[in-house]
Amino acid sequence: MKTKHIHLIGICGTAMASLAGMLQQIGHSVTGSDAAAYPPMSDQLAALRIPVHEPYAEINLTPRPDLVVVGNAISRGNVELEYVLDQRIPFTSMAALLHDEFLPNRESLVVAGTHGKTTTTSMLAWIYEVASHTHPELAPSFLIGGLAENFGRSFLVRGTRPFLLEGDEYDTAFFDKGPKFLHYFPDAAILTHVEFDHADIYPDLPAVKTAFKRLVNLIPRRGRVVAFDASLNVTECIDRAFCAVERYGLLPSSYWHIANLTHEGTTSTWDLRRKGEPFATLTLPMAGEHNAFNATAAAALAAGQGVPTEAIVEALATFRSVKRRLEVRAEVHGITIIDDFAHHPTAIRETLRALRTSYRGRRLVAILEPRSNTLRRNVFEQDLVDSLALADQVVLAGVFKSESIPVTERLHPENVAASLRARNIPATVYPDADAIVEALTPQLKSGDVIAILSNGGFGNIYEKLPNAIAEAPADILN
Repeated sequence: MKTKHIHLIGICGTAMASLAGMLQQIGHSVTGSDAAAYPPMSDQLAALRIPVHEPYAEINLTPRPDLVVVGNAISRGNVELEYVLDQRIPFTSMAALLHDEFLPNRESLVVAGTHGKTTTTSMLAWIYEVASHTHPELAPSFLIGGLAENFGRSFLVRGTRPFLLEGDEYDTAFFDKGPKFLHYFPDAAILTHVEFDHADIYPDLPAVKTAFKRLVNLIPRRGRVVAFDASLNVTECIDRAFCAVERYGLLPSSYWHIANLTHEGTTSTWDLRRKGEPFATLTLPMAGEHNAFNATAAAALAAGQGVPTEAIVEALATFRSVKRRLEVRAEVHGITIIDDFAHHPTAIRETLRALRTSYRGRRLVAILEPRSNTLRRNVFEQDLVDSLALADQVVLAGVFKSESIPVTERLHPENVAASLRARNIPATVYPDADAIVEALTPQLKSGDVIAILSNGGFGNIYEKLPNAIAEAPADILN
């Protein structure tokens, strides 16, 4: 293999940072650039000693790289992209390079859906990892859109056949507006949920469903799709599959049936039935019905690919979640601060439901930064109100980069707060993280649970709020 100097524009995205590590692992020299870096991906890149240049600049492309990977967040006008085009430096996308460099002669297993992709892919990877202790040929390679805590990383490349991929329906690059997951040609796949999302690139729900239908249409006849059973949208997307279809969920008629689901604190337990017959009793050290669904999907796909049942049971019992998915960031003066990568009203609803289960009887404060391209728009304003109403108190930040969203399409946090107050739920809006920390800290009491909901850096509120609570007079917080 000829080694190359490969430069990634937009390297701090979760998939791009993972690709950077994978390229380095197989011997390439890797550099990258981004407008801003924040954990956990900035930490991963630093640990790998991959140079990350900030901000974007032509000088970052000196010496001239052999190949440039253009992230899907990079648009015409970016100074580095314009230089690449002017100088005719070869370029590609993350998804295309992944297909060309890593997927030949592999078994491609893709986890797709509007919600649950990262957690489910992490569970699947850990199942395969545990199974590899007795069956070395099952040792997985993987790319996950988050940092899997069991591995302490978001990627791994091995010489074995299984390659587990989080399949993102977002577009691929400025020159390829198709979904990234269409580059992955799955041998088998999971489809968790299908809802309207990514309002910046999909005009409506039918367009989203078309993308997932195309993914299902790529699965060969010998393959399988494991699909959630309680979604008409999912049913429509798998309706014309050429491969075997296995539904999973709470319906007794489903191929994989979840029975006797119970939650005790942060632990979930259920009996899983396969075609009406007992398969296993599963225990997961995570709260929330949605996580039981995620684990069931991972178990189902793994079992169908020949992974031993005992490895599935052991792996789920020892699963350690994903960074920024219901992650406890701090416990200060009896106040618990949770970080969750919220991007959609449904995800927010399930996060708050899980926290209600885990922290019964404690006041739940939700702090939301409308940052994803979906949440920054008003298309889901009422759904957002309904989701946030599960909290006892709500604090909203201003819309991230609101100027980039037309006023007629933009979410107005003041409207969300007013609707919540009409339901007798205290709700306030502050412009940024600093204002939130200053205003909220004196209101907090020991026993409170704070859920910080954002898919970005959020002005480093994850550090600022615990520090402010730690410095507050103890008598105020009791």
